[in-house]
Amino acid sequence: MNAEGKALKVDWPRCEGRGLCAELLPERILLDEWGYPVILGPVPAEEQILAREAVRACPRRALHLF
Repeated sequence: MNAEGKALKVDWPRCEGRGLCAELLPERILLDEWGYPVILGPVPAEEQILAREAVRACPRRALHLF
């Protein structure tokens, strides 16, 4: 992990823009006008539990935490 936190990455070919990730982690993920996630910077330590939950909940397994 870097000093700023872990990174969320989207596997774009897998993502279908369902928006569940943004519902679970609105502090780090917004949706664009088509419903696809926009990641808002690294995930600090205090948000990593929620980030892991969002990764696990993605129905297409398109969200990853590194």
